[in-house]
Amino acid sequence: MTGTLLPADVAQTPGEAFAAAAAAAGPGDLVVPFSTHLPAAFPLFASRPRYPVRHLLKTAATPDGPATFVHEPPVGALAAAGTSYAATPEAAFAPVLQRTPLTDLVARVPAPAGILDHPELLPQYVDFRVLVRLSVVENQSLLTGTADGAIKGLLNLPGTRDIASPHGLAAAVTETAAEVEETGGSCDGVVAHPFTYWEMVRTGLLERLRGAGVTVSRTRMIPRDTLLLGDFRAAFTLLLPDVAHIALRRGAGADGGDVFEASSRIGLAVHLPQHLIALTWQSGE
Repeated sequence: MTGTLLPADVAQTPGEAFAAAAAAAGPGDLVVPFSTHLPAAFPLFASRPRYPVRHLLKTAATPDGPATFVHEPPVGALAAAGTSYAATPEAAFAPVLQRTPLTDLVARVPAPAGILDHPELLPQYVDFRVLVRLSVVENQSLLTGTADGAIKGLLNLPGTRDIASPHGLAAAVTETAAEVEETGGSCDGVVAHPFTYWEMVRTGLLERLRGAGVTVSRTRMIPRDTLLLGDFRAAFTLLLPDVAHIALRRGAGADGGDVFEASSRIGLAVHLPQHLIALTWQSGE
C-alpha cells in the first residue's frame, strides 16, 4: 500500500506534528520523519525526576552511519590501585579504535479504532502512550542489547565486573561505588529496579546517593536483585544521528487493526567497560 511521507514541524510536540500530518494525509500508511531523539520527547520527563538509562550516559550527535570511537580495555586482571600513577589500573589500559553500527529502536502500539476521527485525542495518545513505549524499548536495548547485535547491552558487556556482596543493600552499594573508582572513574550513576529504588527511598539511601552526586535510574528492564553502578558518562557515549519517525501502519495489527510505530536510531560507544559493575547483595539486611 502506498504510504504518505510528510515532514514534522519541530515547533510542535511529536504528537501534534503527527496529528497535523494525519489531517492532511490520504489513505494508506502515514510516515512522519523527525530530526530528534524521540524517546527523550516523552513529555512527562520534563516534570518528574524519573530518569531513564539514557539519562546516565553522555550523548553525541553523529552522522547516520557506523561511528568510530576510542575503546580502552584493561590489560590483564584489575588490581587495587596504588598511590602512584604507575600503580593504577588505568596506567595499563590499551586504547584502540573501534567502530559501532547504529540501530533502530522500534515500538509498535495498537491504534484505538476511530482515533483519527478525534483530533483532540490523537496528539496526546502519541505523546503520552506511544513515546513512553519507545522509552521502555530504549531502556531494554541499552541494558540487554538489540536483536541485531548492534548494542550488546550494559548487562552483557565483555570487560564489565560482577560483585556478589555479602552485605545488605546500603553497605553493598557503598563498597561497590568505591570499587568503581579503583579504575579511575567516579561513580556517577546507578540503574535499579523500581522495587530496589523505593527501598532506597524508604531507608534514606537514595537521598544520600543524591548528596554524593549519584543519579539513580529506575526501570523494570533490570532484574530486581541486580544493580548497575558505574562511571556511566566516562564509560559510554549514546550516539544520536537524529533519524526518527512516527508511522501509522494500516492493518498491521494482529487483529487487522491499525498500529502506531515509533522509531529512533541510536548507537552505543563503549569506552571503558571496566567502569561498570553489576552488583547483587544480601536481601533482608
